Amino acid sequence: MKTQVSDADVDAFLGGVTDPGRRADAHAIRALYERVSGEPARMWGASIVGCGEYAYRTGGKEQRMCAIGFSPRKAETVLYLALDFPEREGLLGQLGPHRTGVGCVYLKRLDKVDGAVLEALVAASLTATRG
Repeated sequence: MKTQVSDADVDAFLGGVTDPGRRADAHAIRALYERVSGEPARMWGASIVGCGEYAYRTGGKEQRMCAIGFSPRKAETVLYLALDFPEREGLLGQLGPHRTGVGCVYLKRLDKVDGAVLEALVAASLTATRG
């Protein structure tokens, strides 16, 4: 698996985000993830900041991944959340401007979404991942 936890410096990675707004959003999301998970953020691969971890099996092998993660990309910030949990659709309906992928939520600007709903979404995803 390509995306594995590393010893790379989260602060250095976030400090390297060139867009000031996206960089500020990334620091805020990191703080949210650490608060919700109770765990420090770590780098997963070259561009994902994640908290916690879980194991899953694929192809007969056990893999590990961050329980919740995000990546501040050039066009938007990607949140990596659980694929399916009961609260997902309802919370996404209340979140504010976003788009979704399979297990991803894409945000252009953090100040345009409801912070309490985002925190509830991240917490519910984490609970589902931890089982």
